Order: sequence, then C-alpha cells, then structure tokens
Amino acid sequence: MARYHIYGLGNALVDMEYEVKPEDLGILGLDKGVMTLVDERQQLDIMHHLRDHPHRRGSGGSAANSIVAFTQFGGQCFYSCKVADDELGHFYMQDLIAAGVDTNHHSEKDQGHTGRCVVLVTPDGDRTMCTFLGVSGNLSTRELVVEALCDSEWFYTEGYLATSDSARASVLEAKRIAEAAGVKTALSLSDPNMVKFFKPRLLEMIGLGVDLLFANEFEAMGMAGSDDLHQATDYLKTLARHFVITRGPAGALVWDGERLIEIAPVRVEAVDTVGAGDMFAGAFLYGLSQGLSFQRAGDLASTASARLVTTLGPRLPTEVIQAILKDF
Repeated sequence: MARYHIYGLGNALVDMEYEVKPEDLGILGLDKGVMTLVDERQQLDIMHHLRDHPHRRGSGGSAANSIVAFTQFGGQCFYSCKVADDELGHFYMQDLIAAGVDTNHHSEKDQGHTGRCVVLVTPDGDRTMCTFLGVSGNLSTRELVVEALCDSEWFYTEGYLATSDSARASVLEAKRIAEAAGVKTALSLSDPNMVKFFKPRLLEMIGLGVDLLFANEFEAMGMAGSDDLHQATDYLKTLARHFVITRGPAGALVWDGERLIEIAPVRVEAVDTVGAGDMFAGAFLYGLSQGLSFQRAGDLASTASARLVTTLGPRLPTEVIQAILKDF
C-alpha cells in the first residue's frame, strides 16, 4: 500500500484577496475572470491602487489548494513546491505543514521573494488573479522527491506550470517517473488563459495522455478549438483516459472511460468562486481514493465546491469539510 494518496507538484503562492468593483478592473486594465502573470512592479502598483481596501492573506496555489482539501477530507499527501527564505515563505510552509501535508521544504530555502497572487473578487463572485511567481517561477526537478512520488497512488499537477521552462521540465520528469512506477497521473488545466496562451506547452505536459484531466468548460473548448461542448468532450477523450469538465452553476460532466456522466449542481448563492475548481479536484480525487464510483465522487466534489463558493477564500475549515463528508 502506498504511503501517500497523492504527490502534488505546483506553485507556492501567498494569496492576497480583495473585494473590488468591476470599475477597479477597468482602471487596472485587467481581463475579468482569468489569471494574468505580472512582474513584481506591476503587482505592487495594483496593491497600491487597492491600498484602502481590506484584504485577507492565505497560502494558495491551485494544486496546493486541491492537496490541502484532500488532506482535510482525511487523505495523506505530499506537496513539492518552491518558496523563498522570507516572511511569506515561512508563513506558507507553516500553513502547509499545519494542514498535515508533507513537503520538500524542511531545510534551506532560496533567497528571493515567495510568489504572491493578488485575487480580485467582484460582487458577482467572479475572481480575477494577478500573479507574481517570485522564486516559484524557478521550480525545477531539484524540488522533486522521487521516493515520495514513487510511494504515491496519484501524481497531480497544475497547468499553471506551463508558464516556466524549468517548472514544465519538472512536470515532464515527474510524469515519467510516475508512469514508470505505476503511479496514476492527473492534471488540471487551471485557467482559460493557460489554454489560450500556452496550449502547446500543456499538450507537451499531457504527452501521450494522463489518467485524469480536470478542466472547466471554457478550458475544454479552448483546448478543442471549438465553442461546442460536445466536440470538446470528444477531443478530451484523446488526451485523457478519464476527465472532468466543471460547469459552475450547471454542474459538471465526468467521463469514466465508458460513459459521460452528468453531475448535478448544488444550488447556492455564490459570493466568491476562488478555488472552486481546486476544491472540486481535491474532493473528486479523495472520493476515487476511497473507492467511490465516478458518479459518487462527482457528487461529493459538487457538494464541497458549492459549499466553498458561499464563503470568501479558496479553502474551507477542516471541521466544515469533515461535516460535508459525514453528511454525504
């Protein structure tokens, strides 16, 4: 039996979350609802514009959010990432370890700046992200812990790593090691902008295919080069043995390798969609790890992600997740 249910690889970013008006996005020249990579100066300018807005700080990163959610449900996870030897880096690691996640960062850290993600939440609950990767942009094969990877059931990573040559190389190496060791592979496409600007790199990361692919409907259609969701599902079948397409208030579609399953939405009033896809992935993988069917794993993930969007931030308290699991 493997020591870890999931070995995760992804960015380590400290989220700085602000509630804003749509006019703020216009003033800042930001595309609503997507992630934009910015340099440190641009990010500081954005934060200066928002200096009178209260904000919340928390550790984040797409794959990290999924890994933490999985751990809160009761799973065992390892997460490889890269932080700097600064206040934010130590804050991030303390938060990750407090969540019960094992990590590669138990020793010396690099000099520089830990990555930050400014998250702008509009009244409709949508989120617009401006990310300065900091040292996370230098994530490489040096951060891989091969023993932990080979002692896991799943290798899970995020499409955001397509933006960095060294990070992408680490994904390719980790996927090669995982496949050789019989570890199943899973990837989240992460964001429509990743598909729009980095599709060839995402296809390189997918290679001959992954066991499980996560996408929202815009990412799926973007990968297929079509605005037809049926064509998108046919295309994803060429990339993955199984996949999930999340559709927000319309629920989700799950391909179990033989049939397309519709996952019903859980009706809620969304106030913040930050991390909804990450929560879905973490809960879905947890369900599979516990022997649930694709249908039941999807139902669990739909319930958890719906609960998340009724609150601010990309994560839920452990007691809330445990209550979801108990009532499921």
